[in-house]
Amino acid sequence: MTSKTRWFWPLAIALLLTDCATKRAVESRLDVGVPRPVVGETVRFTLSYNRDAAMGIPVGGDSRRLVLSALSVAALIVLGVLYHRTRPADRLRVIGVALVAGGALGNLVDRVRSSAGVVDFIDVGVANVRFWTFNVADMGITIGAILLMLTLGRWGGAARTTG
Repeated sequence: MTSKTRWFWPLAIALLLTDCATKRAVESRLDVGVPRPVVGETVRFTLSYNRDAAMGIPVGGDSRRLVLSALSVAALIVLGVLYHRTRPADRLRVIGVALVAGGALGNLVDRVRSSAGVVDFIDVGVANVRFWTFNVADMGITIGAILLMLTLGRWGGAARTTG
């Protein structure tokens, strides 16, 4: 087992399982749209379903479920290529790919499982100024994307890939 494999699979699988478990727990304990304070009113759990893309951006009209599922599969293929081209020594890039892939899989599971959409429940803000509601998969995708920008973009120097 390479060091790349030792980082990628445990992280991607742990994120996927944590995302699925938290979503099922929230669905069984909360009513849609009813906030439950976690850290005062700043952090709340509020069950919602997002049938659209990230941050509720509408995509695909009536066929959005199929369109977004296909885009997720395409993204996972691109991430697979990036994973295979990444050197084992590029640990931050491997971690970034694992987090984005695990999160994309978590949200894809929701899209395939239910026409209601992706389960979101983490609600952050102050008074009426709220961030969009998100989930564990979204956190993984965001952190992973930042790591990928740092390792692939101009901040991380030249991209170092093999193949």
